[in-house]
Amino acid sequence: QVQLVESGGGLVQPGGSLRLSCAASGTTDSIYTMGWYRQAPGKQRELVADITSGGRTRYTDSVKGRFTISRDNAKSTVYLQMNSLKPEDTAIYYCHRSYIYWGQGTQVTVSS
Repeated sequence: QVQLVESGGGLVQPGGSLRLSCAASGTTDSIYTMGWYRQAPGKQRELVADITSGGRTRYTDSVKGRFTISRDNAKSTVYLQMNSLKPEDTAIYYCHRSYIYWGQGTQVTVSS
């Protein structure tokens, strides 16, 4: 059973930074895509960024240049470094593996 555990969310002021982590357990396979989606109140869940096992990345336009996704295959962990945060980044952030397994979500709130 694959499980994903997210950490690193919280409250930050506009312009601040946060780093999210998502650790996968129950698997030794490293050939899969991992990534992050987010869901703001009253909105649909949307892609933030994902990364293939080979390191290819994809970002939604609104976070390009501010967010960086990376992974450590030895630790089965994916990271999301979020800089220059804006109030519109406020959402619950969900980690996934292969779009099949999902974490419980971590709240990110950007507010002064």
